[in-house]
Amino acid sequence: MTTSPSPSPTGSPLPSAPVGTSPLTRPVVLGAGPVGRAIVDRLVDRGLTPTVVTRSGTAVDGAKAAAIDVADTPSLAAALAPADAVFHAVMPPYSRWPELFPPFQAAIVRACEQSGGVLVSAENLYGYGTPGVPITEQLPLAPTTTKGRVRAELWRALAAAHEEGAIRAAAVRASDFFGPGVIASAYGESVFGRLAAGKKAQVLGDPGTRHSITYVPDYAEALVRVAERPATWGRAWIAPTAPAVAQAEVVAIAAEALGVDPGIQRISRAMLRLAGLFNADVRETVEMFPEFTHDFVVDSAAAEAALDLAPTDLETAIAHTAGCH
Repeated sequence: MTTSPSPSPTGSPLPSAPVGTSPLTRPVVLGAGPVGRAIVDRLVDRGLTPTVVTRSGTAVDGAKAAAIDVADTPSLAAALAPADAVFHAVMPPYSRWPELFPPFQAAIVRACEQSGGVLVSAENLYGYGTPGVPITEQLPLAPTTTKGRVRAELWRALAAAHEEGAIRAAAVRASDFFGPGVIASAYGESVFGRLAAGKKAQVLGDPGTRHSITYVPDYAEALVRVAERPATWGRAWIAPTAPAVAQAEVVAIAAEALGVDPGIQRISRAMLRLAGLFNADVRETVEMFPEFTHDFVVDSAAAEAALDLAPTDLETAIAHTAGCH
């Protein structure tokens, strides 16, 4: 049986959480981006005080801050020593994934070997390529891009460490995500921010294609529930995600919530390439373009059942995200 979304004390639509009943006691969150912060919110809702590890010691409401470079294995191992759950939400610059992501994860795994806490990694769907069918956990990893190959390599290394008994690990994979605090995603400021500013939403590829988008609070809740449930460890899950709709419909729902016209500026591959001459991260988006020219749909039924978690209704999630702009 799945749970329904329930309002938070501030009225925001968030998945229901068993407040005060979590088996976790000493969680650590690596990274303070929108996913890391959403994980902290879900842990705080459970009456926990997580530690957030970033290079600069970023302060996050409800959490303790630790300034540690994740590549510094001794310092990281000391910080993770008491942890019973470690959430890996570290995100190196988009243009430096091949260079930085593998050593970052290797250092995190080495540090977790000494703590014994489960390592739950926040991943995405790049490793599946563009299969042309609904993406489920049963599909093989078949990357077609550089960043997809990095993601596949990271999961294979993490799964091997779990299977060898070096650590206990799992992963949750989200599609392109949206929600409060999300800026850089394809469904961040380019859609919500621009509409709120009275501009046309920028949509990659074909606005008529269906594209699954994951609500960040749902993603974070799934990550926490995986950490709480040993039966889910040792595999990767697809985060509970609402049924896919056309990109243009996402814009229309957001525009209605904001009370503006649902204008769309279609971004072509050529436009991305031109912009990429001046921005390395935009340049790295070009290889992901096929995800936005064909239907890109996920089926999260397996995780919904295993985690007793239904995705937040898309209209509700979009309306709350729009209300944060």
